[in-house]
Amino acid sequence: MASNPPGACCTKTNFHEGTPIGIFKHQYGRDTYETGTNKKRVIVILTDIFGHNYNNVMLIADELAKYDYYVIIPDILNNDPLSSSDDFSEWLVNHTPEITTPIVDGFLATLKKELDPKFLGAIGYCFGAKYAIQNLTKSGPLNAAALAHPSFVSIDEVKAIGNPVIISAAETDDIFTTELRHETELALAELKTVRYQISLFSGVSHGYACRGDISDPSVKYAKEKTLLDQVSFFDQF
Repeated sequence: MASNPPGACCTKTNFHEGTPIGIFKHQYGRDTYETGTNKKRVIVILTDIFGHNYNNVMLIADELAKYDYYVIIPDILNNDPLSSSDDFSEWLVNHTPEITTPIVDGFLATLKKELDPKFLGAIGYCFGAKYAIQNLTKSGPLNAAALAHPSFVSIDEVKAIGNPVIISAAETDDIFTTELRHETELALAELKTVRYQISLFSGVSHGYACRGDISDPSVKYAKEKTLLDQVSFFDQF
């Protein structure tokens, strides 16, 4: 295992203030949030357990769109984001890889066929990281992917990566632990021909990139730097 299954830390969140400027529509087989106009440069955000209409992730999509990307957030949770009344372990039963993998695979395949973009990248936060990795093989639809504090990724999925990947990690993380991060680094190094980057941010914990407390200067810096790193990485391809 390159990262542990989602845990209690995955359910903690802070609300980021702001008004999203994109729109919701049904397309490519899923309800989606979309922002930006350049449909030759596409970023798909594969969300964590809070889903595609979570204010924080919509604001991130709007920010990414400023860099001349068309950014789209599909509903990969079947309109069932985690709520405060949900039991997390029971919620996970309805969102296993057997359920979620076909959703993501079908969405990406349809998007690529209909849009035929020059660049198709994905950003996977926590829960969504596994499904970004699964589509990053040489025969997969993604040209590159970015992961932030990933969960539930197997080492075999890392070893199957065939295209560029950037991973942003938190210093304190019970899911993507130091040991598992090092295991991931070794696996990526053995791939030889795959471009990769791993960045470790001090003073932050799992979830910082999309739901951390940005009143904390360390978290605010890490969140903003992660987004800039992702854009810079994607721009190369």
